[in-house]
Amino acid sequence: MWLNGETKNVIFLVLFCFLSFFSGCGSNKKIKPVNSDTVILAFGDSITAGTGANKNESYPDFLEEILNCKVINSGVPGETSEGGLHRINSDLNKFNPDLVILCHGGNDFLKNNDETEVTFNLEQMILSIQESGADAVLIGVPKPGLFLKVPAFYKELSNKYDVPLQSKIIKEILSSPGLKSDYVHPNSEGYRKMAEKIAAFINENSKM
Repeated sequence: MWLNGETKNVIFLVLFCFLSFFSGCGSNKKIKPVNSDTVILAFGDSITAGTGANKNESYPDFLEEILNCKVINSGVPGETSEGGLHRINSDLNKFNPDLVILCHGGNDFLKNNDETEVTFNLEQMILSIQESGADAVLIGVPKPGLFLKVPAFYKELSNKYDVPLQSKIIKEILSSPGLKSDYVHPNSEGYRKMAEKIAAFINENSKM
């Protein structure tokens, strides 16, 4: 059966969209390049704070060394995404960051909070970040369990708000006994690896 030109164009467009959807991992999502004047706000809970490692061994500490710029550790152990939503505007106004690394949701999962609520809270935080003029990077946090899996809403938020999503690093660390201090927190080496992966991810997703 012969296809006319118009039909071929439609088929090509459908195939292109299909392949783009399944092959894309946020590669089209770009942020401003980091330099020595960049201010990064690492915003989250105990994983950001560095629980499970010694002082000055959190991932923001290592990230500051790697990227050679100011990285502010704004991690609050035990905080849920609701708590993060309540304080993020204060941090944005106080520190005026160029980039915010948003790593939240773990305590919600431990408390079995509704995913709809967690999604809403993260969504509002992303909107606040973007409205402030800062770029955002979203870190996917897996749900605790026998098989660690990052909930789909992280990817949905990444696509909806054009925010780069790093969804592998915490899952990789918590699946490696030598990189964690307990079942939900990295150790010093885990935080270093986390910083290295996030730094690489930031550079990969920077506008040229």
